[in-house]
Amino acid sequence: MSSPATRFAPSPTGPLHLGHAWSALVAHDCARDLGGRFLLRIDDIDSGRVRAEYHQGIVDDLRWLGLDWDGDVVSQ
Repeated sequence: MSSPATRFAPSPTGPLHLGHAWSALVAHDCARDLGGRFLLRIDDIDSGRVRAEYHQGIVDDLRWLGLDWDGDVVSQ
């Protein structure tokens, strides 16, 4: 059986909020507890509100929370 993968895929349209943090923590811990991979994918589907500083802020906040992800951050 292959190892599971979870992902967190916020849209960089504002700062990370508590709901985002909770979702990321649950997905991260689930993947790690099962020996799987945790992926970070930034979904820039709302081009009118996407900002580079929000993208970087999300990455910085997740690191501050102690989360790590497997591979590069993917933008989609």
